[in-house]
Amino acid sequence: MNNFNNWLIASRPKTLLAAFVPVLVGSALAIAENIFVPLFSIVALICSVLIQVGTNFTNDLYDYLKGADTESRKGPQRVLASNLISVGEMKAAIFFTFGTAFILGLYLVYAGGFIILIIGIISIIAGLAYTAGPYPLAYNGLGDLFVFIFFGLVGTAGTYYLHSHEFTFLSLLTAVPVGALITNILVVNNFRDINEDASAGKYTLAVKFGKTFTRYQFILSLVVSYSVPVIIFFKYNFAYWIFLPLLTIPLGVKLIKMLYTLDGTELNKTLELTAKFSAIFGILFSAGILL
Repeated sequence: MNNFNNWLIASRPKTLLAAFVPVLVGSALAIAENIFVPLFSIVALICSVLIQVGTNFTNDLYDYLKGADTESRKGPQRVLASNLISVGEMKAAIFFTFGTAFILGLYLVYAGGFIILIIGIISIIAGLAYTAGPYPLAYNGLGDLFVFIFFGLVGTAGTYYLHSHEFTFLSLLTAVPVGALITNILVVNNFRDINEDASAGKYTLAVKFGKTFTRYQFILSLVVSYSVPVIIFFKYNFAYWIFLPLLTIPLGVKLIKMLYTLDGTELNKTLELTAKFSAIFGILFSAGILL
């Protein structure tokens, strides 16, 4: 049982909302256009979760090997730094997780064609390259861009593509708030770890440009996200339900205040709430698209 709990910790379950929301929003758009095939979205969700878990495993492994994670870290517990799982076990788990995602993804290739194969392979490579390889994205200020592209544009518009076999401007537009708000989870994480990351040579945008920039980055992502339903309403004549995500504005303001008033381990509460915020926004956005 302890071993299961260790792997559960390693999977970072609170971050898995980032795998759920893009598929939800992409599927909602497909339902609204009467082209929805449930099995496509179910398999896409499983693959998305597996890639997210594989990325988390890889992040845990290479942050540990590079010295970015230690027992004294401010963030949630990491299994390698805590000696709960060995390096060899984690490498095997990474291979198994990404391998399973690839095998299941072959069904999506059958359904969606060669483009889905390219998307799947690039997504897995990017998941590995996030912290591994000769030029790890997270260590060179590219983590935010990676998250926005793959959890926003690729995850949302890619799900829609499975059903429609086309990328539309609307599908890409709906992907913007998804990617922006999931990126904000990383922004809070990097904001909290700015000193430790700098010491470990992990040059995130927060390390490169400082705390003031990082707060503005967080706020900009919120502003952009709230702008998208307004654009969709006027450009595509959606019903007023598309404004449902604006109900989250008080929560967004609370998060901004937390970034300006909390520090260190206190920001773990902000991190968790930011993940929940992205999910709530995504659910309301999906409902607005459907209604």
